[in-house]
Amino acid sequence: MGQDANAPYLLRADEGEALWFLGSLVTLKATGGQTRGQITVAEFVNPAGFAPPLHRHLAEDELFYVLSGAAEFRCAGRSLHAGAGDFVLLPVGLAHTFLVGQEEPLRALQITTPSGFEDFADAVGQPALRRELPQPGAVDPGALGHAAQQHAIELLGPPPLR
Repeated sequence: MGQDANAPYLLRADEGEALWFLGSLVTLKATGGQTRGQITVAEFVNPAGFAPPLHRHLAEDELFYVLSGAAEFRCAGRSLHAGAGDFVLLPVGLAHTFLVGQEEPLRALQITTPSGFEDFADAVGQPALRRELPQPGAVDPGALGHAAQQHAIELLGPPPLR
């Protein structure tokens, strides 16, 4: 993203660097470059039925503000059912995953603090020239594991079953 730290800017709904990441569309809205390393804000559109691998962040808290759709977030033995307007905090160091509802995609703002998640997404993802779901293509598990290790994320298991 071309904005400098400590300079105001506006991104429209369809603006920001867009990536395909684990089959989901990620649009970066604010990165460490704009926030002096403090925060990353990304808009995620996860397909209906999507679930990421069980994992934990070793350096950042991960927060979600659900814009539309629904998901069950699983963290620290708890099941948190979230829908439009709900907010979920997944603290640093705790294993977590989530399951997107079957009826519609999940659209959410994902916030990580401190910043850095954008580097992981960039290492694993591909530029999204078209922003329509679904985006086909599998992720190489070896490349995902290597990128996760390089960005202080531990992959702990496969995506959860329903």
